[in-house]
Amino acid sequence: MTAQTIGGQPAPKRKTGPGWRYRTAVAARALAAIFGGYAVSALWAAALAVMLPAVRVEAALTATMLALVIYPCAVMWCFATHTVARAIGGLIVFGAIPAVLLMLLKGAA
Repeated sequence: MTAQTIGGQPAPKRKTGPGWRYRTAVAARALAAIFGGYAVSALWAAALAVMLPAVRVEAALTATMLALVIYPCAVMWCFATHTVARAIGGLIVFGAIPAVLLMLLKGAA
């Protein structure tokens, strides 16, 4: 028996929504964007606060304002890449830079 109805017409195809792989990828990107983006922006805020040549309060304020620009950029990066692995890898690389700077600057201080 073929996939035809009694009238000889083909059976209508069922519309299906996005599959579980797509939904999992979007969820992984969202988690990477929320938590990874926050971690990256916090690392940059800390590194910039130590590096900026100003009074501590002004350096911290300026670094925080710059980190508020970095966070949405990290979120956009997570959703703009082709794969989830590239999104997470980019966050790791972009977060490793201020982490290394912090280790070097804290050791020198």
